[in-house]
Amino acid sequence: MDHESLELRSTVTADGTLRVHLEPVVLSEPGPGQLLVRVEAAPINPSDLGLMFGPADMESLAMEGRVLTAHIPERAMPAMQARIGQALPVGNEGAGTVIEAGPDQQHLIGKRVAMLGGAMYARLRLIDLKDCLVLPEGASAEEGAALFVNPLTALGFLETMRAEGHTAIVHAPAASNLGQMLVRICKADGIGLVNIVRSAEQVTLLQDLGATHVVDSSTDSFHEDLTQAIAATGATLSFDAIGGGEMTSTILNAMEAVAARSMTSYDRYGSSVLKQGYIYGALDSGPSVLRRGFGFSWSIGGWLLFHALQRLDPAIVQRMRQRVLDEMTITFASHYTARITLEQALEPETVAAYIRKSTGAKYLLTP
Repeated sequence: MDHESLELRSTVTADGTLRVHLEPVVLSEPGPGQLLVRVEAAPINPSDLGLMFGPADMESLAMEGRVLTAHIPERAMPAMQARIGQALPVGNEGAGTVIEAGPDQQHLIGKRVAMLGGAMYARLRLIDLKDCLVLPEGASAEEGAALFVNPLTALGFLETMRAEGHTAIVHAPAASNLGQMLVRICKADGIGLVNIVRSAEQVTLLQDLGATHVVDSSTDSFHEDLTQAIAATGATLSFDAIGGGEMTSTILNAMEAVAARSMTSYDRYGSSVLKQGYIYGALDSGPSVLRRGFGFSWSIGGWLLFHALQRLDPAIVQRMRQRVLDEMTITFASHYTARITLEQALEPETVAAYIRKSTGAKYLLTP
C-alpha cells in the first residue's frame, strides 16, 4: 500500500523567482533494508537554509496563496541554472518513529531512529537503514533530531586534524551549537582548541563549558589574543564557518606570526610550517579576502561533512557514529529556541526569525 505524505520543497524558476511550498507526495512500501518513518523532529541548520532559500533577496519574501516567494537577483541566476524548475526537497537530518519496515527489518517497527539523507522536512520519510541510527529505548525524537550534521562535523574536524598531522585547532565562530560540541569533545580528548567568538557573553558561555582559549573578535586586543592562544596550543589548522571576509586570513597570519618566533634566520618566503585553513560555511556570503602576510607554506580549502565522510575509513565513521549515540544527551545534546510546524516554516515572519542564524538560536521543525 502506498503512503501519502507532504514535503517542503524549494524551486527556482527561470524568471528568477524562488518558490518554497508544501508538495503532496506518494511513498511506496519499504523494501528490503528500508524503513518508513513518521518524521517527528528536524532541525533547521545553516546548510538547510542554503538549499531552501539560496541567494534569494530575503527582503522580498511574500506569500502567494500557500507558496512563499522571493526574488533572486539577476547576478545570482547563472549559479542557479542547474536547479531551475526542480522542486528540491529540504532538510538534511531528522528523527522519528518507524511505522513500517522492509521484510528484513520488521523488528524495528515502533523504534525511534535518527536519519540523514535529505527530504526530512516532511510528514513521512522512506529511508535506507544504513542512513539511520537506532535510538536507545526511551529517547525522544527531539534528542535524536540533530545527531548527524553538527556532531559528525565536530568529530570530522578532529579526524581531519589527525589525518593531516596537526595537533590543535582554531574554530570560528565558536559559540554555535556545533562550537559548543567541539569544546566538549576537545576537552574530553585533550585536544588544543582556540575558540573565536564575537562578544564577552560568548566568552563566558564557552568558558563555563570548560574552554581554555576563547578570544573575542570584537575587542581591540583580538589579534594579540589570537596569536597568544595559537602559541599556547600550537594550532596550525583552522575551520571557519563565516566564509566571507578576512577571518581565515587573520588566523593564518597569526599562525605565521607564531611560527616566525622559532625561525633562527630571516627567510623572505616566511616559515616552513604548513598552515591549513578550511572554510566550511557561508554565514557571510561575501568574498573571502586574503591579506598575504603568512608566507608560502599554507593552504586553504573547502570542507564539507559529506565529502569528509566519503574519504574517511568506514571503521572510523562507524566509531564516530557510535560515539554520537553513546554521548547523545551530553556531548552532542542540542537545545532549541522554538519549535515550528511545516506550515509555520513558510510564514514570512517566522522565516525572518530562523534565517538570522543568531548564535544560540536553533529552530526545530515538528512535522
